Amino acid sequence: MAYSNKVVSQQGTLDFRTYFTKDGAIVSPFHDIPLWADKEKGLIHMVVEIPRGQNAKLEISRDEPLNPIKQDVKNGKLRYVHDKYPFNYGAHPQTWENPTVKHPDTNANGDNDPLDAVDISSIQHKTGEVIVVKVLGTYAMIDEGETDWKIVCIDVNDPLAAHLNDIEDIDKHFPGKTDQVFTFLRDYKIPDGKPANVFAYNGALQNRAFALKVIEETHEQWHALVFGKIPNQTERYKIATKSTTLNASSTPYTVSQEEAEKHVVDTFLKYLRAKN
Repeated sequence: MAYSNKVVSQQGTLDFRTYFTKDGAIVSPFHDIPLWADKEKGLIHMVVEIPRGQNAKLEISRDEPLNPIKQDVKNGKLRYVHDKYPFNYGAHPQTWENPTVKHPDTNANGDNDPLDAVDISSIQHKTGEVIVVKVLGTYAMIDEGETDWKIVCIDVNDPLAAHLNDIEDIDKHFPGKTDQVFTFLRDYKIPDGKPANVFAYNGALQNRAFALKVIEETHEQWHALVFGKIPNQTERYKIATKSTTLNASSTPYTVSQEEAEKHVVDTFLKYLRAKN
């Protein structure tokens, strides 16, 4: 599986978009990249949005066709987090935190995004990379009243990945790592004048089995969304659900490669016209 990117404009601009291809064909990183790389082994795919050491708030677009990565905008300005991310940050494809479903332990509805991914590996990744990670655990963050799971994982190509199988292994091989991750997730909004984020389970990192259950639940919610069991747009949310690979007989959202390529080309031409 060879994933690569088509980039419109450049990072640090309002027009920046990173589209995804597989073997040259346009795909959605939200809907077309499989969640599971090896379900038996608990290995899943992760789309890298924010590489370690960067602070531009890049994310998969929920509401643009084919879901490119773009930079978040707040009050008309590109959003940057005050501190640089101490880990590779991204999302797990084919998952969705349903904003109409309240989790009993967090007492909060989902945040309307794919599951967030925290890769603690020593490997430096780039925006738009698709990697395979081993699930280790999860934090249950509550972000402005919404459930926002943070799946802690490690790139399978990290030299120490084989030695990490659950949460108790993390600090054995990466001393202080769980505290570093938790502190960043709790405090990263404070420099912007917001309160610290809060967490269910008294901030405790939940284990691998629990994380896999969360992943399965959010995968089921995504499946219901893209296969038309629940609407992709209501008064509460809007999700762009176009796909180029899902079975067209099972979902109303599959589009042809020609339509997908036209959208990417039109986005690029719009950028060029605005630039000139």
